[in-house]
Amino acid sequence: MAALLTIRNFCDEYNVSRSTAYRLRDSGAVPHVHIGRAARIRREDAERWYQSLFDEAAND
Repeated sequence: MAALLTIRNFCDEYNVSRSTAYRLRDSGAVPHVHIGRAARIRREDAERWYQSLFDEAAND
């Protein structure tokens, strides 16, 4: 089973603000799933997003 992060966990692990986490979620940059009303981010998706930051920096 895939590990799921809450928005708070995502913010803590990747050192982003809550508003940034919601912006990333809403824009589709970090895919999410809903379990009831709660949004959860798969750890794999969070890590893919984080790695993409380094990939973009390497292309600059």
